[in-house]
Amino acid sequence: MARSERDVINFSALESELQAAVESDRRRTRENDAKLRAVSQRVSYREFRDLVLTCHLRPLERKDKDGAPRRQPWNPVAPSNG
Repeated sequence: MARSERDVINFSALESELQAAVESDRRRTRENDAKLRAVSQRVSYREFRDLVLTCHLRPLERKDKDGAPRRQPWNPVAPSNG
């Protein structure tokens, strides 16, 4: 029995297709949860849209903020003390 090219499985392509499908499912679930939360909060359409568009963001943790260099001074017009 000869094997044709159709019989050979491309595992790397299969793996990438699986990863894309899993990420798509995660995104759909995340957006649907954001929609349900927004509807229960009775927000305007603009706020609803913003909540859904930003549902992939996560809040900063304390370790993310502590000790990090400041990129923007509180008052950029005031002279620096450094």
